[in-house]
Amino acid sequence: MRNLLPLLVLPLLFIACQTSSKFDELGLEEITITELREGYENGTFTVEDVIAAYLERITEKDQSGPTLNSMLYINPKALEIAREMDAELKGGSTRGPLHGIPVVLKDNINTDDMPTTAGANILDGSIPDEDAFITKKLRDAGAIILGKANLSEWANFHSSFSSSGWSALGGQVNNPYDLTRNPCGSSAGSGAAASANMAVFAIGTETNGSITCPSSANGLVGIKPTVGLLSRSGIIPISYTQDTAGPMARTVTDAAIALGTMVGVDTTDEKTQLSEGNYHTDYTQFLNENGLEGKRIGLWTGSLGGHFRVDTLMHETVRLLEEQGAEIVEIEQISEQNAGGDSYNTMLFEFKDGLNKYFESLGQDAPVKNMEELVEATLNDPEEMKYFDHDILIQASKKGSLESEEYQEALERMLRITRDEGIDRVMDEHNLDAIIGPTGGPAWKTDLTNGDNFAVSSSSPAARAGYPNITVPMGFIDELPVGISFFGRAWSEPLLIEMAYSFEQATNARKAPKL
Repeated sequence: MRNLLPLLVLPLLFIACQTSSKFDELGLEEITITELREGYENGTFTVEDVIAAYLERITEKDQSGPTLNSMLYINPKALEIAREMDAELKGGSTRGPLHGIPVVLKDNINTDDMPTTAGANILDGSIPDEDAFITKKLRDAGAIILGKANLSEWANFHSSFSSSGWSALGGQVNNPYDLTRNPCGSSAGSGAAASANMAVFAIGTETNGSITCPSSANGLVGIKPTVGLLSRSGIIPISYTQDTAGPMARTVTDAAIALGTMVGVDTTDEKTQLSEGNYHTDYTQFLNENGLEGKRIGLWTGSLGGHFRVDTLMHETVRLLEEQGAEIVEIEQISEQNAGGDSYNTMLFEFKDGLNKYFESLGQDAPVKNMEELVEATLNDPEEMKYFDHDILIQASKKGSLESEEYQEALERMLRITRDEGIDRVMDEHNLDAIIGPTGGPAWKTDLTNGDNFAVSSSSPAARAGYPNITVPMGFIDELPVGISFFGRAWSEPLLIEMAYSFEQATNARKAPKL
């Protein structure tokens, strides 16, 4: 693992020496966006003190001793921005609903003041010319970006097997509930950081499971929106068809607030044009404590059977949902055909096309010009090849253009099987408001020799269809969190948030990790 922070961490070490217990003094553990904003408004906190406290916590919990290793870069301007925001508050103005709220971004999301690397050595130090669309949105809403989170390299689309949360540039992210266990999914650093209270919330990205799985394994709420609700411009891609960013937070309320600040039509991402008339800038209007009452929900039994204790927890949860007024209908299949092969093939084509376009966007500063050069550089890098073969990079580099018949057929089959013949069909047949399943199992022991152990997952139907999915903490197995997923039709975020919030309020299953 390379030492990425020699210059950026120095200010943090100074802060830690000067304010060794600032985080605890201010009572920031598990604080919400609303509580923090109220503290700013009534003078309990200053933005500078809060940001300094979070930076101190990152130094203490992430960078020294047995650590989470969840962060790749720290924003050297964070305190300067905080002082500006304090001055604005004193002058009676705020930038938006996230004024002074600390957030971390997955390091495949462009920032013009910090590198964006996808965890790959080849992009070490690569700073794009401008922010991603959602980065600009967050800054406009007043969020202070503390830094960039470590991740599974290339968002975990690089090797025949791999360890979630590992990147050649950043090493292995650890789970805050047990440092020997895996944080899951490619948004591993985002999940670990938000769960460990190193930011109020984090932004992850998902192609299939990379928001939902790390949210589940780290005891968080994660919202994977309908593809097109949030722009992907300025995000290092895997799949134009399946990629989306989304918030990862400790409460449904905070996730809903964050989601509303990032929506909007972006002329550089055609998918967002479909969101016109389907997005809301305020999703808190759908926070209904009685949101499960009268809902008809499908239990996808095909997501069960991977872990008997997860099944037990899920069946207990079904009884609770019924007590809250929901009607549960068991459904064995969502799609009669398996779209996994077509999804994978689609991703290979789109990964090559998307990465080539991303490298082009870096202009003369691009370290490589295309995927062929990326493969050559990766295979000749001993650190990159230390554990994993990067076979997916090689496969993708050999694919043709998006005009090829092979690609077009795979894309059409995948969308038909997962949408018209999948989620939409089964929800119509059973008159469902949503479908549920366990998001994942308890975190497995991290293993760089054998790779990941995904025994339980329910992310694929919504991911391949490009439909929304919200995971909420459901309970614990041996002190390891497990989530429940609510997913459904395109643009059904309001309905899913309503049900997820109602479930959260009935259970309060989230427990902070004991660091």
